Amino acid sequence: MTRRTGRRPGNPDTRESILDAARTTFAERGFDAASIRAIAGTAGVDPALVHHYFGSKDQLFLAAMNFPADPGQLVPKVLAGDRDGVGERMVRIFLGVWDSPAGSAGVALLRSAVSNEWTARLLREFVTTQVLRRVLEQLDVEPAQLPLRGSLVATQMIGLAIMRHVVRLEPVASADAETLVAAVGPTVQRYLTGPLST
Repeated sequence: MTRRTGRRPGNPDTRESILDAARTTFAERGFDAASIRAIAGTAGVDPALVHHYFGSKDQLFLAAMNFPADPGQLVPKVLAGDRDGVGERMVRIFLGVWDSPAGSAGVALLRSAVSNEWTARLLREFVTTQVLRRVLEQLDVEPAQLPLRGSLVATQMIGLAIMRHVVRLEPVASADAETLVAAVGPTVQRYLTGPLST
C-alpha cells in the first residue's frame, strides 16, 4: 500500500463555516473593519486556520464573494499605460470578465444584490475597496472627490453589467465589446479624472 504525500485535504465544513462567518462579518462591519480574528471567532476556529485556507483578508473576501476574477490581478492592467486611457482599459477589462464563461458567477451576484440587502452590502464593499479604491488611489485626484468619483464610476460599470447581462437590453446586450469600450470608456474617464461640473 502506498502512502499519499502532500497537504492533507481540509474539512469542507470548516472551510464553509469560515466563508459564512466572513460573509456575515464583511456585510456587518465592512471590509476595513472586519478582521481575520473576528471572522475566526464567528466561525469558532483559530485565526491561523483562516490563513491556512485563504491566505490574506483580500483572498478571503474574494472567496466569500465568489467573484469571477481577482481585482488584485486586474487593477494593475487597468493602470498600465497612460492616465488618459484608464477609463477605456477599465471598461475593456471589465467586459472581458463579465462576457467570459466565468462571468456567470458575477451575474448571479448582481441578481442577488438587486433583491437582497445583505448581498448588496457585500457587493458595495467589494466594488469600493477591491476595485475603485485601488484604481483611484493611483490617480492624481483630490482625496475629497474620491467617494463621488468612485460612486459615479460604479453607476456606469454596474449599470452596464446589469443592462448587458441581466436585463439584456438591446443593442447593448449583443454589442461588440469594443463598441461599448468606445462609447462608455470616455464617460468613465471623465468620472475618474475629468471635471465633475461645468
